[in-house]
Amino acid sequence: MFGLGPFEMMVIGVVAVVLFGANLPEVARQAGGMYREFRGRLNEVQREFRAAEYEATKAFNMDSNTNSSTDEDDDEPSEPSAPKFTPPS
Repeated sequence: MFGLGPFEMMVIGVVAVVLFGANLPEVARQAGGMYREFRGRLNEVQREFRAAEYEATKAFNMDSNTNSSTDEDDDEPSEPSAPKFTPPS
């Protein structure tokens, strides 16, 4: 986890107990609440970006469809003009 070995995790745990002592459960609960709130707001921002992306894609596709109907008089053929390959007998 995070590239930390068991010894480093143990040192972090000892430092946390020394710093917070009896308040460690309350500190962990507050940290969990802040993390939950952060994830909720991050999900909300992601939803907004996805909605904006969907609207932009929808508008782009509508523009592409209207432009393609007016460009039918192009000189380029819709199928390739090269002859089909026939293997020698």
